[in-house]
Amino acid sequence: MHTFRIAMVQMNPTVGDLDGNVRQITAWLREAKKAKVDLVAFPELAITGYPPEDLLLKPRFIADNRRALQEIVRHCRGLAAVVGYVSQNDGIDPKPARSSVVPAGSHELYNAAAFIADQKLITTYCKWYLPNYGVFDESRYFHPGRRLPLIRLRRTVIGVNICEDVWVPEGPTRFQAAAGAEVIVNINASPFHLGKSRVREQMLATRARENGVVLTYTNVVGGQDELVFDGNSVILDHQGEVIARGKAFEEDLIVADLNMEAVARARRTQGQKKLLPRRIAAVVEICVASLPAIPKVRARAVPDLVAALDPLEEVYRALTLGVRDYVRKNGFTRVMIGLSGGVDSALTAVLAVDALGAENVLGLFMPSPYTSQDSYADVAELGKRLAISVRTIPITRLFDTYRQSLAETFEDRVADTTEENLQARIRGNLLMAFSNKFGHLVLTTGNKSEMSVGYATLYGDMAGGFAAIKDVPKTMVYDLAKLRNRRGTTPAIPKRTLNRPPTAELRPNQKDEDSLPPYEVLDPILQAYVEEDRSLEEIVEAGYDRTTVARVIALVDSSEHKRRQAPLGIKITHRALGKDRRMPITNGYCNS
Repeated sequence: MHTFRIAMVQMNPTVGDLDGNVRQITAWLREAKKAKVDLVAFPELAITGYPPEDLLLKPRFIADNRRALQEIVRHCRGLAAVVGYVSQNDGIDPKPARSSVVPAGSHELYNAAAFIADQKLITTYCKWYLPNYGVFDESRYFHPGRRLPLIRLRRTVIGVNICEDVWVPEGPTRFQAAAGAEVIVNINASPFHLGKSRVREQMLATRARENGVVLTYTNVVGGQDELVFDGNSVILDHQGEVIARGKAFEEDLIVADLNMEAVARARRTQGQKKLLPRRIAAVVEICVASLPAIPKVRARAVPDLVAALDPLEEVYRALTLGVRDYVRKNGFTRVMIGLSGGVDSALTAVLAVDALGAENVLGLFMPSPYTSQDSYADVAELGKRLAISVRTIPITRLFDTYRQSLAETFEDRVADTTEENLQARIRGNLLMAFSNKFGHLVLTTGNKSEMSVGYATLYGDMAGGFAAIKDVPKTMVYDLAKLRNRRGTTPAIPKRTLNRPPTAELRPNQKDEDSLPPYEVLDPILQAYVEEDRSLEEIVEAGYDRTTVARVIALVDSSEHKRRQAPLGIKITHRALGKDRRMPITNGYCNS
């Protein structure tokens, strides 16, 4: 039987760490060679990390990335590899001189995939379709490619394309298959959001089936600022059936033997292939790559078929990975969290412990005159269950000092949110003092529901370096907390924390519902307005009270200035409050 052994590497690169990324790639090349593979695929822009953003405007960075590619070529002995990098030509870049730096703007840049075989750079494919929506800004940096190289390797014809290219039905995959490609190697840096992996796999099955090709989808894994990449690399046969699936949110090497005879038989029975359009036929190139003879002893590779995760479990794993990578890739070792006794700070603490270990998490409890005894007890119990260090610094005296200092100025004015915000800002000052003194990263605890409507204090509870649950609606916060409590023998989060009505405890007997609709009502309205761009009329027609909807929309629109000053946080929904949503602060358009 004619088989072709392919491997996919789910690696976790760091943007800009060219040397570190090359070390990872060369180490994985060694593992792939041990597995006696014919071809190994690495993710999109594996050399630079994704997204490199304005590093791409630095000529030295581009030159260094090309030199890194040459280093990888030297290490690719006895096998073939597809590696993502930045090219300056819609073809093969000339080998860079040791000191060469091309002036900015003098060359076009391309999001490229190098095809290497036995220490030779055979050809380069440049991405055709450049996403420029949501978190993507590829048209800012790259030009679209227009070549379609096909590579013949060990009797198998291979087409390479990149991420967005495979989503387009009448795109490179269709043309490559029509020109004779039997295997499509698609390399990716596809960020996670809830439900995406299932939609993605359905699309890939359709693309493989309609083109009669084996389709390999290699995705990156890891956290990069507000993005998390989920891995979930997959191989589908020519009928669209999944034959291998990589791990979710973990580095992985997926190895599979492809039955190329089955592909050939299917093509013979399907009759003549569709002819290529003349304009496409002109850009198809056939390259031949050679490798040493196949080892005589090569036991059949039985690929893993890792089960897909439950959606809520996916979110929890994404948040954990996002926290771990942001902390470690930015040079921190420990984090600290302002604990309140509420569910948001409890979930943030649990995520931090799961990501970094209890020894690297510090809780700071800062009770005010309005802090309940339940909060005292629940913070202590949470610290005990998580085995984290918790410091208590009461803020009552500081709060009194602030009020005394402002008493003359505020004379004859009724206490309001000003005094509430003073407490939050005192706490923010204390957290940042610990951060400055000990070098700990402060994780803020605000959720998406609060951030959307501005139910947060600038320079107070919004003060910090990273917002772990910034894109998690309040109702999902409870779901994630309950999910985590089902692990192990003892729930991590005290039961009362989950059962108490949400409260900021900044005035006597305060409840969130004093200021906001119930979260079961608020969150669907926010999803419709923020994530789906629904109008007031459309949301009302879905069954929500007009006055409530208009109030929520007004709160969202008036809070844009706060969100711009918030720390970045992990994206887990289709549209997060970051790069996904870029609304003007000064905005005269009336949405309600």
